[in-house]
Amino acid sequence: MSTTTIRLPEQLKKRLGEAARKAGLTPHALIIQAIAERVDAEEKQGSFIAEAEARYDNLVSTGEAISWPEMRNYLENRRAGKRTRRPRTRKL
Repeated sequence: MSTTTIRLPEQLKKRLGEAARKAGLTPHALIIQAIAERVDAEEKQGSFIAEAEARYDNLVSTGEAISWPEMRNYLENRRAGKRTRRPRTRKL
């Protein structure tokens, strides 16, 4: 493991200690947990954006999409547990 030094304002350091104690963790463990959660969130956000961009590029290159009324109907039926056909893409 490598070591990283962070400087915390006194008030935040105090809050960190109190939060860690309430969570049954050491301040170090709470910091590691917080960093890991934030990194996970950033990675998920990046994946979400990459997927959206890829889908948009596909829409632009093919000119095909599913109309919102069809998709909404499909999703509502799925949510209600009804068997339903997946809508097909069409040229815009």
